[in-house]
Amino acid sequence: MKRLFTQFCFLFCTYAFSFSQIFTDSNLPIVLINTDGGVEIPDSPRVLATMKIIYRGNGLRNYLTDQNTTGYLNYNGRINIEIRGSSSQVLPKKQFGLTTLKADNTSNNNVSLLGMPSDNDWILNGLGFEPSLIRDYICYNLSRMIGEYASRTVYCEVVINGSYNGLYVLQEKIKQGSDRVDVMKIGTTDNISPAVTGGYITKADKTNGDPVAWTMPSYLAGDDVTFIHDLPKPENVTTQQNDYIHSVFEMLSSTASSGNTSFEDGYPSVIDIPSFVDFMIISELSANADAYQFSTFFHKDRNGKLRAGPIWDNNLTFGNDLFLWNFDRSKTDTWQFANGDNEGPKFWKDLFVNAQFRCYLSKRWNQLIQTGQPLNLLTIENLIDQIVATISEASVRENIKWGTVPNLSMEINNIKDWLKLRIAWITINVGPYSNCSNVVTPSLVITKIMYNPAATAEFPISNDLEFIEIQNTGNNTADLTGVYFRGTGFVYQFPAYSEILPGSKKILASNSGVFMAKYGIPSSGQFTRNLSSKEENLVLADGFGNVIDSVSYTNLPPWPNADGNGSYLELIDPLSDNSMASNWTTSANTIVSVPETESNMELKFYPTPVKDNLTIESSGVIKMAELFDFQGRLIRKIDINSGIYKLDMSSYSRGIYLIQIITQDGNFMQKIIKE
Repeated sequence: MKRLFTQFCFLFCTYAFSFSQIFTDSNLPIVLINTDGGVEIPDSPRVLATMKIIYRGNGLRNYLTDQNTTGYLNYNGRINIEIRGSSSQVLPKKQFGLTTLKADNTSNNNVSLLGMPSDNDWILNGLGFEPSLIRDYICYNLSRMIGEYASRTVYCEVVINGSYNGLYVLQEKIKQGSDRVDVMKIGTTDNISPAVTGGYITKADKTNGDPVAWTMPSYLAGDDVTFIHDLPKPENVTTQQNDYIHSVFEMLSSTASSGNTSFEDGYPSVIDIPSFVDFMIISELSANADAYQFSTFFHKDRNGKLRAGPIWDNNLTFGNDLFLWNFDRSKTDTWQFANGDNEGPKFWKDLFVNAQFRCYLSKRWNQLIQTGQPLNLLTIENLIDQIVATISEASVRENIKWGTVPNLSMEINNIKDWLKLRIAWITINVGPYSNCSNVVTPSLVITKIMYNPAATAEFPISNDLEFIEIQNTGNNTADLTGVYFRGTGFVYQFPAYSEILPGSKKILASNSGVFMAKYGIPSSGQFTRNLSSKEENLVLADGFGNVIDSVSYTNLPPWPNADGNGSYLELIDPLSDNSMASNWTTSANTIVSVPETESNMELKFYPTPVKDNLTIESSGVIKMAELFDFQGRLIRKIDINSGIYKLDMSSYSRGIYLIQIITQDGNFMQKIIKE
């Protein structure tokens, strides 16, 4: 009955409670929105408005009378705004999407709002169907606490056209960006590999008018899951892009269904397993009634693995649901991917029932619930208490305005009681993790990082000079099959069957041709994303995400200064702790450590020097060849897929060229003289 009463108030009591109230000040930031001409904000199209955010600073009180005091305004400028949401649109209290604009009312204005990184797309979350006012906020913060990106959130009180409109969460919209979903942008001309491989943001969701990209079956008969493009936008996606990203999901589905755990061609070669584990953990901890079927995002960077997340729309969680419409799906004692409703595509359950995936899920869960860890019950309860202390004052005004918070203290106690049962149930039912608790990883160490090279007259594009060196410090040959850099921002996966001999090194370059031209030795591979010139978290892992080595460098002390001065970071002793800045130095020495041959494959280039046709012959299959001039600029890319190829060089001028051969066993660079 309590649940029914709560949902009844959402749709009916609001009309009795909704009236103007005197609102003068708050412990929260105050957002003032005045639409041009005082028009109501529609579902679409967007209308123009002016927005001010009053914020004196952390812990200080904010007053409506400060709206014309420049020093107290966090933002004072133009926006366009519309109502957003799906089910929530039936509620009298609306939530909004807005874009910050420049004075011309057209150009996007990237700004930092309330300490969040600069951007122009923002959400005012109206906390619909949510009598505790904290469920979304908890989930987003827990996701960030366990190391995954989720929308940043700030509570605020909103006044629209002079009328108090209640408590909101100002938060980031899910979109591409270095401070949001950190993948490359993809354009309409990016239709062949490697450009067609990313970046993508794709979601399983209700269509809301968006065209359906494809559907995938669920284990519930007739409950197919709809997938929609978010990046690129549905209206911009090309046939080649749609076919490519669809094929990635189909590969995930087939490999998960067959239980293929191969690092070469199983589901570990397709997905970033830690991101799928973390997504399931947050979704299951909260028992999100929409998870897997709706508001379920995925993203994939260029040349990277498919990643799950970010989480989104977590109001129907922690025992809450649309009770008024006879839904009751957020339970303490069932898995959401197998609860008989909103189970999502088959691959979620297929992954869970796979012994190896489930082992890593259990291992991660049992780590995160330990004392002091983010998902420990006491940690979550403390977070809840902090949130409630922040919004307790505003919750009273929210209830006066909308009648949607009939008993906040009861709601909070219910969530805490529910969490005790939920955490205990998952811990008992998630299964053992002994088989993956002590995984032996290869002795690979990141030993050199050139993250912000200095441009020169000979090599004017500084980003082309970036590189990373990795050394095998162990006594055994390291198999690199499945080894990759996990997470976002820096993407690379070693070719299957490549190796590093004991004591040997691999160099990964941002531009293999430029690296060869500058240092006279080949790199072992080429990465796609440039290294950050400010800070980067490099995490080298095996195919299941077990960390082999990690370095988080910055361009600030105590890290040595290798910021644009021609130097690179070099680990003083390969056996030292490379997570400590004090164990690194800077060097401008010429790279003389030649990586060992990647395989026993025989490659022949003849005649040399060449005048007309250069014959490339291999004992294996050559996938592709790339021809560079001696400054490392790409001249031509050729698909070969054969063991022999004749390259016509008759039209090229005399000089030195570099040719990179790409095979399943790795990349090989050769210097060619053209007569």
